[in-house]
Amino acid sequence: MIRYASGMTLALLTIAAFAPPVQAQSAEAPSAQGDLAVTIYNSGRSLVSDTRPIALSAGRQRIEFPDVSARIEPATATLSEQGVGAGQGIGIVEQNFDFDLLTPAKMMEKAVGRIVTIVRTNPATGAETREQAKVLAANGGVVLQIGQRIEVLRDDGLPVRVIFDKVPENLRARPTLSVTVESTGAGTRALGLSYLTQGLGWGADYVALFDRTAGKIDVQGWITLTNSTGTTFTNANTLLVAGQVEGGVSYAPPVRRAGTQTAARERIGDFYLYPLKQRTTIANAQTKQVSFLDVAGAPARAAYEYRNDWLGGGGEAQSASSVLKFSTSREAGLGDALPAGTVRVYMRDARGAPQFVGENRIGHTPMGSELSIVTGAAFDVKVKPVVVSREKAGDTKWRTAMRYTLTNASPEPVTVEVIQSGLDWAWAETRVITETVKGDRTSADSIRWSVAVPANGETEISALLETRY
Repeated sequence: MIRYASGMTLALLTIAAFAPPVQAQSAEAPSAQGDLAVTIYNSGRSLVSDTRPIALSAGRQRIEFPDVSARIEPATATLSEQGVGAGQGIGIVEQNFDFDLLTPAKMMEKAVGRIVTIVRTNPATGAETREQAKVLAANGGVVLQIGQRIEVLRDDGLPVRVIFDKVPENLRARPTLSVTVESTGAGTRALGLSYLTQGLGWGADYVALFDRTAGKIDVQGWITLTNSTGTTFTNANTLLVAGQVEGGVSYAPPVRRAGTQTAARERIGDFYLYPLKQRTTIANAQTKQVSFLDVAGAPARAAYEYRNDWLGGGGEAQSASSVLKFSTSREAGLGDALPAGTVRVYMRDARGAPQFVGENRIGHTPMGSELSIVTGAAFDVKVKPVVVSREKAGDTKWRTAMRYTLTNASPEPVTVEVIQSGLDWAWAETRVITETVKGDRTSADSIRWSVAVPANGETEISALLETRY
């Protein structure tokens, strides 16, 4: 018989006192998994391949695969024979995924309409009383019929237990896939089970230590694995796929110029593969990190950027963005393709201790790209855009005179890249008529001016822009 503790936590199931004694066991039962290979995609979907030796008898039989993912997509499960003579004499008749796991709450749900035994213990004397009860409901609480009265199983911590006759057949201690097969002969066969599952995911995290004086950056890249499948994958050969495998909107990376170099990594289709060097165990409800990139002394530089998103002016000067610029090229950068992730930037203070100065995300970035990572808002460097005038220049034209005032309160000169965007709309386009600093029209929508600002000083630039409707 099975005993069920009272309370909403439904905390404990134990074997009844008359059950035969059992040997002491480890906290976690050994895994039934075999030779595991796990391919994890950025989308949180994964392919699991699990090859196990299975003893078969001749004829039709049901075989079980415990310790599959609790978030398996049953429709994707396939079973095949591996090794010499594979595919001979075994046919799949039916497969079922038993996803109801053995928990106190599930035991009560399955007992609705059935008779259980309620055991109450007197806290003062320790005496036990037992009553037969019919379970009427187990939805947000347990409702019982005991004789002619209706009672709710209380959640007040008093010593009350519920005893069941047996565990329902469709409740499993571990997620289990069962397959009915027809075998022409007996013997042990290597059967490979593969399926897609949700709940396994990965991303990249980068730690960047920037030496501003030397113009160098040290970068360490980490693969961060997460597992919320309800199952531990033991000693798995793990392969990570970087790329957008499924439909959806991809993150746009802060890439100044996209790279054209091919990284020295294995590829499949349009995706890069990042295999872990050694087999690893990915425990359920665990985050695991594995290093995949370690570069020291790559060229990098600090910069400032200010973006004005439309032809307008603000009432106050606004902080320019602090930016870290570096390359992923083979010759003058990190020399690798970077999976999407978060770049966290550190700099050493006067005492030599590394201090966190900001972070930002990048998308999947090909090798040879020029990256511009915004880490925060500059304290001393400000820009104030002003609309000097806006006049009609014809039936379909307007001219806007803009002035940008840049101030620098730091003790060293800086260069600020002022970006004026919002120049191209579905119903209008804007061109530059005159400018005091030669700009770079980086796209139909934006123009960029590089402006030198002296230490503890101020610089002003202006431009006349014409918008045609």
